[in-house]
Amino acid sequence: MRPAGRSELDSLYFTYPHFDGPSERGHLGDEVPVAIVGAGPVGLTAALTLASEGVRSVVLEKKPTFNDGSRAICIARQSYYILDRLGALTPFLDKSLGWTTGRTFYRGKQILEFQMPDSEAERFRPMYNLEQQYIEQFLWEAAAASPLIEIRWQSAVTGVADEEDGARLSVSDPGGDYAFKADWVLAADGAHSPVRKMRGLRLQGENYEGRYVIADVRMKHDYPTIRRALFDPECRPGGTVLVHRQPDNIWRIDYQLRDGDSAEDATQEAEVRRNVEAVLKDLGHTGGYDLEWWSVYSANTLALDDYRDGRIFFIGDSAHIVPIFGVRGLNNGLADAQNIGWKLGWVLNGRAGEGLLDSYTPERRGATLDVFANASKSTRFMTPPSHGWQVMRDAALSLALSHPYAGALANPRQMVPYTYADSPVTLADDPAFSAGPAPGAVAADSPLEQGHLSERLSGFTVLVFGDQIDLAGLERIEGVAVLRLGAETDVARAYDAEEGTIYLIRPDMHVAARWRQVDPDTVETALRQILQISGESL
Repeated sequence: MRPAGRSELDSLYFTYPHFDGPSERGHLGDEVPVAIVGAGPVGLTAALTLASEGVRSVVLEKKPTFNDGSRAICIARQSYYILDRLGALTPFLDKSLGWTTGRTFYRGKQILEFQMPDSEAERFRPMYNLEQQYIEQFLWEAAAASPLIEIRWQSAVTGVADEEDGARLSVSDPGGDYAFKADWVLAADGAHSPVRKMRGLRLQGENYEGRYVIADVRMKHDYPTIRRALFDPECRPGGTVLVHRQPDNIWRIDYQLRDGDSAEDATQEAEVRRNVEAVLKDLGHTGGYDLEWWSVYSANTLALDDYRDGRIFFIGDSAHIVPIFGVRGLNNGLADAQNIGWKLGWVLNGRAGEGLLDSYTPERRGATLDVFANASKSTRFMTPPSHGWQVMRDAALSLALSHPYAGALANPRQMVPYTYADSPVTLADDPAFSAGPAPGAVAADSPLEQGHLSERLSGFTVLVFGDQIDLAGLERIEGVAVLRLGAETDVARAYDAEEGTIYLIRPDMHVAARWRQVDPDTVETALRQILQISGESL
């Protein structure tokens, strides 16, 4: 929502482009390898991932521009690795605000300051703040530069019907209605996913009572990029307030609604201004401000039972809805997009069998359930679901006023990459290892003499330590890169490696397998198993 007298897209700091529907219509009915429904961050990330594998896609978006308001603003370190692999990283680094620190206050007194894991050796900061408009703009700019991606704006998908070897999509745009066939469909059309409804699917899980108004405020406020959480502040007795700094002097303020508050009344401009001004007073801000945008949000943990329905894969909020606490929603969706993107790319390029796609739901739904477990803890603390929870939460906060150790209970448990330990394409670990990234985990991005290990990963990477093993056969396989590093290096120590140790790292940086000592034939057999290719050589 915007203040009176301003249209939905009348922003104080961001110029929204207007995209027309397709003008050239002769090709609209042509068959495509992949159709992506939704041009938000998740849909565009999927398109860019497919393009990085040389696969063409059509992206269908019912709106004429990007989403309004800051919405998802926190981008985790692992998501920057995804952006890097897509060639879209530079504008994100230039614009976003990195941060490592969070502070928690109870009744005006600081009870916790936490530091997310970070060091000068890390390539990226643990977290970055950036308004969603910019996230979508930067991804759109990367997608628009790719000849493999066609974005059709003002194009609403009205039907998705199964065909023997694909799906037929019905589309309505300003120029009329048409239909076309896609070999595969990725539904990235958000929490209210029309595609999900068309398929008769429902999200399952819990709805929490806690509701928040989220507001973007433009002001000059001398405070570093540190996430602040205020429990039971003077401005919101009994409630919770979150404050994040964003680029362009935009501050994101989330404040909890009280039980019985009407969302309609709470989102009236005068009421939003009254509450925002109370928060600003609590923060010690005495200058002016501009109210930029606001909305209302409720916390839920909901997911589909299966993220695949025939030739359709659900990614992002169409597959799952998670609470904002711990900044897991956007980052989880970007990981979905990368996961199915590289797998579908390898299948369509003939490098992998379709069985590889069966690993998408176990991996990404497993990640969602892990998010639920962590986010639910944060949600119950931020918005207690019952009187009992409220009493325990308040007791912990009161204890923290005099006993600092209790402040750790208010730590929001920021998102960390999920380990695909139980994935059907993660191989059993070699018991000879006692440390290093295990199969299913994200590969450690160790610094090298020049740059970082992540900058040298490409496709499936066979990371081999030492030079005594002959991998010439693997080096000839399309999409597979062999990277040799010394067996006496800091990287080798981080990977618990010795001469002859091999790690097999997937395109999404997850470790697929590792061996303390192994012969090349075993590695090729493992690749064949992971890629679901039987019999023939790779």
